[in-house]
Amino acid sequence: MDQGGPISSDTRINERIRVPEVRLVGPNGEQVGIVRIEDALRLAQEADLDLVEVAPQARPPVAKLMDFGKYKYESAQKARESRRNQQQTVIKEQKLRPKIDPHDYETKKGHVARFLSAGNKVKVTIMFRGREQSRPELGFRLLQRLADDVADLGTIESAPKQDGRNMIMVLAPHKSSKSKTKAGK
Repeated sequence: MDQGGPISSDTRINERIRVPEVRLVGPNGEQVGIVRIEDALRLAQEADLDLVEVAPQARPPVAKLMDFGKYKYESAQKARESRRNQQQTVIKEQKLRPKIDPHDYETKKGHVARFLSAGNKVKVTIMFRGREQSRPELGFRLLQRLADDVADLGTIESAPKQDGRNMIMVLAPHKSSKSKTKAGK
């Protein structure tokens, strides 16, 4: 048995459709029925359209008479529209140390507050070095304090957890803050 090449994800059209018969759908969506591939190609040429395989997994495969250029353009437009409607979630990162200076803490807290008010998630990482690793409760308390300080802007999405030398917590903005920032723009 001869093995073919790799299965292509491209839509097969006209002479590239290599099956003895297809279930044919007309240009306006009407069912023509199961016809031989030669007859389907002839019908496509007479109508000045392309024969496009729309469901290759079906038995027999489903092919439709249509303008392939227009079909490709419309599917690209749909893909572009669906990408535009997807909301991009951005995760900003803020790194702290367990023994952070009070002024530095206030600065970092301001950054976290700004990120949350802009509608972004914030991953807060506390980096432990040397002997600090034996005192993870310091990092836990610092993360809790930060979460309490910015509680009006966001909530804890994932609780503080140790990850090797680091302790990580993710803060997510409140749902209402996103609508306020969108309305304010």
